[in-house]
Amino acid sequence: MVRCFLLAALMLVPIGQATTRTSTTSLRVVVFPGGQAWPLWAAQDRGFFRDAHLAVETSYTPGSVFMMTNLLNGQFDIALTNVDNVVAYDEGQGEVLVSASADLFAFMGGNNGFLTLYVQPDITRYADLKGKTLAVDAVTTGYAFVLREMLSAKGLAQSDYRLEPVGGTALRWTALQQGRYAGALLNPHFDALATAQGFRLLGRATETLPHYQAIVGTASRRWALGHEDTLVRFIRAYRASVTWLCNPSNRAAALAIFRRHMPDVSQHIASATYEEEFVNAGGFQPSLALDVEGIRTVLVLRSQYGLPKKTLTDPAKYYDLTYYNRANAPR
Repeated sequence: MVRCFLLAALMLVPIGQATTRTSTTSLRVVVFPGGQAWPLWAAQDRGFFRDAHLAVETSYTPGSVFMMTNLLNGQFDIALTNVDNVVAYDEGQGEVLVSASADLFAFMGGNNGFLTLYVQPDITRYADLKGKTLAVDAVTTGYAFVLREMLSAKGLAQSDYRLEPVGGTALRWTALQQGRYAGALLNPHFDALATAQGFRLLGRATETLPHYQAIVGTASRRWALGHEDTLVRFIRAYRASVTWLCNPSNRAAALAIFRRHMPDVSQHIASATYEEEFVNAGGFQPSLALDVEGIRTVLVLRSQYGLPKKTLTDPAKYYDLTYYNRANAPR
């Protein structure tokens, strides 16, 4: 597991005044590898975490099960994950049973997931997926329900195909390259890699689900109550990072950050990822506002496909904007 550490910083005061040491708080954040981690990289490299007096340790997860179980058992403080995972584990519908009491909530928004369905080059239409197996992170959480809805909209019944749990986007992309699956949902920067290597883009999730809240910041309510100031400072620093990334004048510096953290990814792929995440409509929003209608879509899908069967209708049950509002309040 790759870990990145930020060093504590001392505030400087004019000579002749007493030096004030500002305490730095350690924070453990878990995220999927790839373009989704870009705001964390920029916050580290540009000093936004340092300015917020945060020493952020970033871990990359191989999949949602590892992420959610370790968030619940206290190995991580914050996860950047699909809000469906929050709902699933709160409702006892997660991919695995957890012993810890799930009291997760979303405290800020992020993006719609940039979800694209890529398939093997010989597949030209949705009907070609009949009898095929597609790779997902987990069968009962996350983007699996998005994929089911995309396939349903094109006339495929659940009995027409098979979903197999593989893990996060990096693992799905590797499995797709190896020819083990007919298709998989990808997101940046893996979608750009798939295009470059000749895999076929069959469809975008936004064509079926125009409002979908994917990535959010999440933590347990217990942890947040005991670390309110830390969480507020994290939101401010993360928001500053996304705002910086969305400013086109910072494009060259942003790409340099991406290449430092992903040296095996070409400049062309990095540039395409930047366009998708920070320039095109539907990318990261500088305000980090939650798309409540997008959360409602998540609940509709979970009510349809989740097990054990539940009817979920109240988005407000799964988020609390107290910390977000404090982070946005004038200082």
